Amino acid sequence: MSKARSSKAKKEVKRFTVDGSQPADDGIFLPGDFETFLVERIKVGGKTGKLGDKVKLSREQNKVLVEAEAPFSKRYVKYLAKKFLKKKDLRDYIRVVATNQSTYELRYFSIGDDEEEE
Repeated sequence: MSKARSSKAKKEVKRFTVDGSQPADDGIFLPGDFETFLVERIKVGGKTGKLGDKVKLSREQNKVLVEAEAPFSKRYVKYLAKKFLKKKDLRDYIRVVATNQSTYELRYFSIGDDEEEE
């Protein structure tokens, strides 16, 4: 029984970052809007808008940081980022790319490079 208690007492915190530096420098992407979108849309316990102590959001310049207790997937953050871009009609120009284990970066599609190759 002691093993069961120790696993409940131990809370794993996952940290994810969404870096929107490129589009934010151009004035297309506003990190503040994205942060409020996440606050409204992240589901905790099946309910949206009520993050409680399970999820914490913060912003550092053009990066939005998500700290959440497990279970919380990185894929869910990507899903919400894509949904935000679609809502703002930016999905055709910006993509969400994983740069490392805990970070996503918003990048432009490189259309100009494809035309030069042909």
